[in-house]
Amino acid sequence: MGAARTAIFNWLFSASLGGDFLLRIEDTDRARSEEKFERQIVESLKWLGLEWQGEIVRQSERLADYGRLAERLIDEDKAYRCYVTAEELGRRREEAREKGEVFRYRREWSQLGAAPGKPYAVRLSVLPGEKISVEDLVRGGIVFDSSEIEDFVILKADGFPTYNFAAAVDDAQMDISHVIRGDDHIINAPRQILIAEALDFSKPKLAHVPMILGADGKKLSKRHGAESVTEYRLRGYLPEAVLNYLVRLGWSFGDQEIFTTQELIEKFSLKGIGKSPSVFDPQKFLWLNGKYLRDLPEESISEKIGPLITQKGLPRPSSERLRKIVVQMRERSETLNAIVDQSLYFFTDDFEYDEKAAEKFLVERNGEIFMLLAEELSRVEDFSHDNIHGGFERVMQRTGLGLGKIAQPARVALTGSTKSPGIFDVVEILGKEIVVLRLARAIDFISSRNA
Repeated sequence: MGAARTAIFNWLFSASLGGDFLLRIEDTDRARSEEKFERQIVESLKWLGLEWQGEIVRQSERLADYGRLAERLIDEDKAYRCYVTAEELGRRREEAREKGEVFRYRREWSQLGAAPGKPYAVRLSVLPGEKISVEDLVRGGIVFDSSEIEDFVILKADGFPTYNFAAAVDDAQMDISHVIRGDDHIINAPRQILIAEALDFSKPKLAHVPMILGADGKKLSKRHGAESVTEYRLRGYLPEAVLNYLVRLGWSFGDQEIFTTQELIEKFSLKGIGKSPSVFDPQKFLWLNGKYLRDLPEESISEKIGPLITQKGLPRPSSERLRKIVVQMRERSETLNAIVDQSLYFFTDDFEYDEKAAEKFLVERNGEIFMLLAEELSRVEDFSHDNIHGGFERVMQRTGLGLGKIAQPARVALTGSTKSPGIFDVVEILGKEIVVLRLARAIDFISSRNA
């Protein structure tokens, strides 16, 4: 979710200024880079409506460029080959820890074990005592001391660049003007500036946005109820709601909470990004999704839940019947999935009665009510709301019972639960034939339990 918010900020910033939003897959960490991760990124961006310009750039396809530039820096004495192995560095790091010292790499170690053909990493030479200034568009001016930065690796022994080297090179070669990213990347800013200056490359303007935290003040994770964008899509959240909620985590425009996408593009600016972390609130997120759900046209919701119904192996009802279901269920649902899950009795006769509801309402005294209801509703020619109401009134007259004494048992017989939309609406949507069959089923259930 944090990465999605960062992408949204970049997309809105570029869209608000008529610029280009570019997609770069930084896949040089081979242990953590798989095709499925790129696929998830692409699918999530498309689902959110974040269209990018141009082709996708993959760093794993640009290794030759990084290697050539690293060699150039070596030739210019701005970088050097380092033969010290990861194992040796690990041993020295452990020695420093045991002595209570802060481990720092020493340049003289670089030639340990040097030999023709031996693998080596490439490190950038960092001059101590220099001030590295970052004019952050959110946080203002930040100054780093190069003495606190050791000679760092820009090209690993396997020929793959480090994140900072590849990012600095790509930013320049892709003509990136602005980079908006999480403030956990502030530590990378001086390194990327040193690389760009060593290569005489242009540097993009940087904006570091505060992180998203959980309610306990710790870095956002799944334990706070925050899943990936893909998970929220599968849960039945709407892309417009996800976009709106994530934008408001760290950005504001007065007191306005809900925005159309066009309003976000028109009103977004970096000035609206706060400097303090935002707190992820799952309940507010769910509420916002429900608000968007209730504002959507009925036909749009019907189109979205149609596939969810068939995924459960249930027959998809007619468009008109599905529209009526949506009208009744969306007011009591916060997600698309909830609409389907809470209305399964509209799609299938294969449902169980709620145990407590059955014990209270599917009892012998109500068997007669079900028979009378089936009789009266069978006679209704135009099976509409008002005529169905009339059928219930005739049963009330014949039994002397109030509507509540008839409607609630009928609700359990028809839906399996005491919770549903209005009973007349349920009966109308189910249709005469299904209603009569379910009333008969309830009578059989009562008889079998008594036996």
